[in-house]
Amino acid sequence: MIVVIGSINMDLVLRVPRMPLPGETLAGGAFATIAGGKGANQAVAAARLGHVPVAMVGCVGDDGFGLTLRAALRADGIDERHVSTMAGVATGVASILVDASGQNSIVIAGGANDLLSPAHIDAAHDVIAQADIVVLQLEVPLATVRHAIALAQRLGKPVLLNPAPAQDVPAELLAMVTYLVPNEIEAAMLASSNSERGASVAGSDAAVEAAAAKLLAMGCANVLITLGADGVYEANAAGRRQYPAERVQAVDTTAAGDTFIGGFVAALAGGAAPADAIAYGQRAAAWSVTHTGAQTSIPYKRQLDAL
Repeated sequence: MIVVIGSINMDLVLRVPRMPLPGETLAGGAFATIAGGKGANQAVAAARLGHVPVAMVGCVGDDGFGLTLRAALRADGIDERHVSTMAGVATGVASILVDASGQNSIVIAGGANDLLSPAHIDAAHDVIAQADIVVLQLEVPLATVRHAIALAQRLGKPVLLNPAPAQDVPAELLAMVTYLVPNEIEAAMLASSNSERGASVAGSDAAVEAAAAKLLAMGCANVLITLGADGVYEANAAGRRQYPAERVQAVDTTAAGDTFIGGFVAALAGGAAPADAIAYGQRAAAWSVTHTGAQTSIPYKRQLDAL
């Protein structure tokens, strides 16, 4: 079983010709509401791309979005018994602008996600005890993430942490993580001192290698830095390896990283070697960027198998 602990959002997606300047009103294009949230996206990707049961732990509000998002999880066969409905609270939303090149800009209102607590994690103890791997992100309170990682460690469960959105994570918490999967911005933030903040490892092989080395020194067992069109950089005690990305024409990069993670853990839980799991996650992510939206862009295993 794969247990995903994290955010559940409704994405409010607007196509734009380009990103607006500060203070500018810009005429947009198509608008859509699409099921999202990094936690839910990763759960959906794992469910669609593998044959291992997936359970979700999170919170939604007692509103229409909450009902819709619960139904979306069930439709993908995800166990949502540990998704709590919070009375009088709005479901989380993400406002997403997607430009003509497929790049996105996202602003999140956490809503019910901000109320996911250590008590919710304890209530899901029996499900976590059955997990082959526990997957977390940072769109829910860090104290809850810390509690969940500590519980998983006590139960002997491997943990994947996607440290997004980028923020400070204590080194002692990173040392408890089996797979750390940041993008280039998140890797730079986690590996940098305060005086270096604002940097990115994008476009620099040396910077990627240095960031990965620092993260390993902090105690991370395996570091996978996702680099978009430049692929994935893997670092662990066995060595270093760059996995090139498939060349595709991107139309929307929303949820590409989540799709990679879902495919990666689905393959791992199914018995694949890490290198094969990385390659599978990359194939899924490449497919996703050629389609629009968050969960609407996540492929099914049969679609990848047909390629």
